[in-house]
Amino acid sequence: MKKMKGLFRIIFGRTAFVVLFLLIQIGFLLSCVRWLSGYLVYVYGGMIVLTVLVVVHILNENVNPSFKIAWMVPVLVIPVFGTLLYLFVQMQIGTKIIAARLKVTIEETEPYLKQGETAAEALRKKSQGMKNLAHYVKEYGGFPVYQGTSVEYFPLGDDLFPELKRQLSLARHFIFMEYFIIERGVMWEEILEILEQKAAEGVEVRVMYDGMCSMALLPYRYPKLLEKKGIQCKMFSPVKPTLSTHQNNRDHRKICVIDGHTAFTGGVNLADEYINQKLRFGHWKDTAVMLQGEAVRSFTMMFLQMWNITERKSEEYKQYLGDFRGDCRQRADGGFVMPYGDSPLDKENIGELVYIDILNQAKDYVHIMTPYLILDHEMVTALTFAAKRGVETIIIMPHIPDKKYAYMLARSYYRELIEAGVQIYEYIPGFVHAKSFVSDDEKAVVGTINLDFRSLYLHFECGVLMYQNPAVQAVERDFKETLEKCCRITLEDCRRYPFFKSFAGQLMRFVAPLM
Repeated sequence: MKKMKGLFRIIFGRTAFVVLFLLIQIGFLLSCVRWLSGYLVYVYGGMIVLTVLVVVHILNENVNPSFKIAWMVPVLVIPVFGTLLYLFVQMQIGTKIIAARLKVTIEETEPYLKQGETAAEALRKKSQGMKNLAHYVKEYGGFPVYQGTSVEYFPLGDDLFPELKRQLSLARHFIFMEYFIIERGVMWEEILEILEQKAAEGVEVRVMYDGMCSMALLPYRYPKLLEKKGIQCKMFSPVKPTLSTHQNNRDHRKICVIDGHTAFTGGVNLADEYINQKLRFGHWKDTAVMLQGEAVRSFTMMFLQMWNITERKSEEYKQYLGDFRGDCRQRADGGFVMPYGDSPLDKENIGELVYIDILNQAKDYVHIMTPYLILDHEMVTALTFAAKRGVETIIIMPHIPDKKYAYMLARSYYRELIEAGVQIYEYIPGFVHAKSFVSDDEKAVVGTINLDFRSLYLHFECGVLMYQNPAVQAVERDFKETLEKCCRITLEDCRRYPFFKSFAGQLMRFVAPLM
């Protein structure tokens, strides 16, 4: 009976509706192609000219070359359909509307994200290289570097969950939560109970989740249900049955801000597999951090920038600045902390460039955990060059993948990385969802940014860069402990990998930027 109910929910639910209308649009494009073929003599010359113009436009776009190739293949191989599809997708205005609104909200929050001179000068004295990286992130991302912030690292979602609940229960003024996935279960129901209680006490509670959840995880009108409980709620970019580029730009961030003085981020979504209450792909290995202190301000403004994309009333940003005179546990030895966001709409690949800078500046080692490995030329070059310079470059990947196609794609990069000296390990107990870089016992990044095209180019993401902060040692310690549960992938393993899967992975690299 449960299976039948599930089947009916799929057939008659929103997901089926969206898929049906997408197929109708694709069918319409194919019908146009078929109709045009009937006028081949008249249309052929015009289509050749149009295809050439489209190719010239793609070549001159200010985007990564991998995206250019991914579009040029269908445009040149199936010119009529490929050209019409490209024009149809590019003419959608949804992306431009979101970009324009986000630009406004970023300008509104800019006065509250000024770079403190004391922190900037202290960082300059410590490291010119780090000072330059911080300058780049501030100038092109809008996020400053801070001192006076403590960081607590959580090696598992299981460890994060109790502290997250404890901090939520201490809220007195506001709670902001922005997550890629929210799914009903043990984790979300316990958090929701606290949010309801806090809302009843007069605490302002805002919850935002990505619109992809409406496809399968939550009812489309779930925000209305939460609003009845006193919780402000909205979906970011609800999925609609239209072929459009902006629907590729998902909100992949995981942010929780409490009273402006405490913030959480990392790979952990609000669903049971992230705390190993539900087993999907073996043991779920994830990471997160809790910030307390001045650096929380960046996450507060990051949340409000996204929330206000769909708002028309003005926001009183100043009231959400944290009071750091209380029990924020500031440490004199806290080093430097730089939270940052990454947007797919500003032509600036901050997430990728921070990773590449760490690789290029590394002297002894770079240790990486990532669930996906779908790389562009720049990232392959940075990884292999680090290894060729003698820097110990190790990547931990899942042994039990959540997406078979993504794993086959990742395997297509293994050989060239290993031949250059990059060490690749797979986590035997299950699935690694952590996204972390740690280098030279000095730098670490924990956040939401995977090593794949979607995270590096298409999604809204966030992370925390720590320099000479005690949490860096915790990240490295966790990496070493995780490595003990992994097996190393060798060139012989690459040769034994089934030919069909290997070929499929190589073939998918053509369209990987669009997946």
